[in-house]
Amino acid sequence: MEIHKYEKVWLAGALLLIVGLIATVSYGAVGAGIEMVGDEGGQVDPASLDEHPKFGEPGTYQTGEDEYDVYVIAQQFSFEPGTSEPIRVPADSTVTLHVTSADVIHGFEVVGTNANTMAVPGQVATITIEVDEPGEYGLLCNEYCGSAHHAMEGSLEVVPQSEWNESMVVN
Repeated sequence: MEIHKYEKVWLAGALLLIVGLIATVSYGAVGAGIEMVGDEGGQVDPASLDEHPKFGEPGTYQTGEDEYDVYVIAQQFSFEPGTSEPIRVPADSTVTLHVTSADVIHGFEVVGTNANTMAVPGQVATITIEVDEPGEYGLLCNEYCGSAHHAMEGSLEVVPQSEWNESMVVN
């Protein structure tokens, strides 16, 4: 049986497409540096967040030299802190965001970074980002959470080291 040369070309092209698809999916799954949020953040009682040592007073906590933890509560239809007052962190620092929800499932995305997670009641999602340059990043909820979901937004403000002072840190 003889295979026509055009059939060989189409067969080779189809095999290349299949191999390319498998390579693309494999790279997207393991090679791009994207990972699922693990359960290392722990659990909290969403009904008593005000009694939690950190979520009781959400904000920025310094944990080391140029290292900060930020505790954020998502609730219909705001981020605390983030919506009424921006989250403030100094430039050239490593920021670990600890996010939970007080009521329903919310999304938490820091626009312009790779920080994107779900805020689930009772679960603490932990994401670490590096902020280098001063600027302002938007926060948004990307999981439908109710009638005012479209208005659920906030900001993360990266301030220069010269403007950063200890009064911005929760003690």
